[in-house]
Amino acid sequence: MISAGILGRYARSLADVALELHDEESVSRDLAVYLEVFQAVPELLEAFHSPAVPRDAKEKVLSALLDRYPVRKVTENFLRVLLQHNRILYFNQIYGNYIRTVNERKGIETARVTTAAPVSERELASLQESLSRLTGKIIKLEVQLDSNLLGGVVVQVGSTVYDGSIRKQLSEMRRRLAEG
Repeated sequence: MISAGILGRYARSLADVALELHDEESVSRDLAVYLEVFQAVPELLEAFHSPAVPRDAKEKVLSALLDRYPVRKVTENFLRVLLQHNRILYFNQIYGNYIRTVNERKGIETARVTTAAPVSERELASLQESLSRLTGKIIKLEVQLDSNLLGGVVVQVGSTVYDGSIRKQLSEMRRRLAEG
């Protein structure tokens, strides 16, 4: 296993180059394509990492992938560096670190929004605006449904959780009644 610090350095280096070129969104899209490929065929990463597979065979497979799923030169070079340094097995973690690094440098924070039922675009836009004012950052929403919620919404921004669920409100009411 390789240390998180080393994986973080790869992510930060790519973020440095992508931000310098003002191409971080394109690089993010490129990496997302390869994330899907590697998740669909996890054996690829294992083969790239395996000492039993000759390096030239690994390079041919990567070249074939790059032909099928073309990316910007910076992304291609990055994938080749990962392969050459035997780090491509850790692509998923490096990708996650890259996205976090770029978002952090651009002042973007992800808010995970969990609701019991679908929420309108207008309500989401209002929530996003409120969270941006509250945090002083650009907020990007990740919305998910949870049928276990009775109603309301639970929002997590970083390590802070805003629980506006019906269950939480009922629990709070129960606590107040027990005190009074």
